[in-house]
This record gives sequence, structure tokens and C-alpha cells, in this order.
Amino acid sequence: MNPILDLQHFAVQVTTQESLSSEMKTFYDLTLIDEAGANLVHDQFAQKRPIPAGQGKTIEFRKFAALPKATTPLTEGVTPDGRALTVSTVTATVNQYGDYITQSDVLELTAVDNTVLEATKLLGRQAGLTLDTVTRNVLQSGTNVMYAEKWVNGEAVEVTSRDGLDSSAVLTVELVQRAVANLRALNAPTIDGSYIAIIHPYAAYDLMRDSEWIDANKYGSPENLYEGEIGRLAGVRFVQTSEAKIYKNAANLAVFGTLFLGAEAYGTTEIEGGGLETIVKQKGSAGTADPLDQRSSVGWKGLKTAEILIPQYLIRVESASNKFSTAAEN
Repeated sequence: MNPILDLQHFAVQVTTQESLSSEMKTFYDLTLIDEAGANLVHDQFAQKRPIPAGQGKTIEFRKFAALPKATTPLTEGVTPDGRALTVSTVTATVNQYGDYITQSDVLELTAVDNTVLEATKLLGRQAGLTLDTVTRNVLQSGTNVMYAEKWVNGEAVEVTSRDGLDSSAVLTVELVQRAVANLRALNAPTIDGSYIAIIHPYAAYDLMRDSEWIDANKYGSPENLYEGEIGRLAGVRFVQTSEAKIYKNAANLAVFGTLFLGAEAYGTTEIEGGGLETIVKQKGSAGTADPLDQRSSVGWKGLKTAEILIPQYLIRVESASNKFSTAAEN
């Protein structure tokens, strides 16, 4: 199981007592509605580098430059000069994120449900969404961008910017193949034999209707799926999440940023022991700040950062949808 799944079960919006007034009802359906969370997938393919506790907030990712071809023949009896390793570094600094919910003693006494448990579930979902979004936003900041072609009078027209996209500029098999060709031309290594695409369901809709699409449940080994994996096409395994980035262009159309990844493209890190922590404060724990023991709280905090390590191994493909771009929100 991928570690990111732990965040889904452990998510916020600070909730006021008024927003929980439904808990005060004398009679109501005792089956709580637990809102389903998004697939949290953006950490799934990262290099993971924890920082040992007490070693600061900054990590240095080191990478070695490839060697050029040695096409000059050796001279008999002569030792060539040889080469030195060329090392470059990428640094990242972790930041802390968190939130909490407070509740009154009156709510605890009169609520039918275990509100501390429910608050913890909500905060856990928020924590997962927050930390997943931190990584997503870093990946979406990459500068290698391709745009879907739009169709004018039955002919494909090249698009060079987000604002040039219209609802006809959908993600196609040919565009996926071009993204794969670019990754292969740059010798981007695959992940378990394939490249990975992180895609929004609305962008996936157009690809899944193509005859070349293979659903994940038709794989030879469907038990070895990534979290959120829905299918494959043209040497790419597609991982779906509603948290994939949606942009809005000048025409107020939703534009979907699909991330195509090779191995080692990015890294994530956290400080060991500080990745994600749940904090429960009982009534009275605040001392004189809560003199009548009226307030308790549940919260979370975590340290996190992400960084693009090899930019050429990550391509963002921007496309629209003739079914969903007019209504989808970012």
C-alpha cells in the first residue's frame, strides 16, 4: 500500500458550533454520511527523502550529470585523461501546515454522535488533501508544457498558450503519443516499464472512449495497480484524481493539466517524526485560558515540501473538454 493512503484516512475547514447545529436534533438518522475523499496520488511516484530530526529544515537532492560518449579511440600505451563526476544539487525547505476544530462543552454534552471522532475524520481528510496539494502545485509549476490542438472548420490548429484553447482542444491519443515521444527522446526512465500520467476524470473521459484505451480491470495483473489507476494507453499508465489541477483561461473555460512523468522526476520530503501529527486537547487543558473548562479541540499539523528534480522528465499537457470545460470549477 502506498503511504499516501494513510493521509486519506487520517482530512479542513474550521467548524463553528452553528455549523454543527444539526447535531442538536432530538431525532434524526443515526447513520452518518461520510463524504468520500479524493484519490491522493501526487506523492505516489516521488523520490522520498526524509530529513532526520534535528538536522534542519532544508534538504539537498544531489544528481550526477550523464557522461558524453567516448568516441575518441584510445592510443596504445597512453592513459587517457579520464573525467570527473559532475554533481548538481536541488535544495528544498519544508514548511509546516495544519488546522484545528474547537467545540464547546455544551456540544459534547448534547450531541448524539461522538463529535471528537467525527472531527478527527474530517481533519484527517483535510490533512491528506492539503499535503497532496502541496506536491501537486509544485509539479504543475513545471515549464515543459504541451497544448492540445483545437479544431477550426474541420482542421487541426496548433495552440501555443492556455488562452488559445477552446472546447474542441481535447486530450487525444496522438497527443499522448507525442508526450511519450518527448520523454523517450530525453531518455526519461520509465516507472515499472511505463510512463505515468496523473489525470482529471474530465480529461480522462475523452481518452477512455478511444478504441486503443485498455481499462485497468482488463490488465493481466490487475492486483498490481497504483492508487487511482484507471487504464493504460500508448505506453502510459493513467492515474485518476479529482485533485488534478484545473486552470481557467481567458475565455473562462476549464483547462485540465495532465502530468506525464518519468522516474526520478521529483522528490518529496518531510522531517522524521514531524510528517503528520494529530493533536487532541481536552477541556481544561488550557488552564486559565479556559477557566470554566468550556472548550476542547482536535487538530493536525505536518511538515512537507516537494521539488522538481529533473524538469525534462515531467511534461504538463493542457487540454479542454467539449463536455465539461464550460462548467468545471478550479
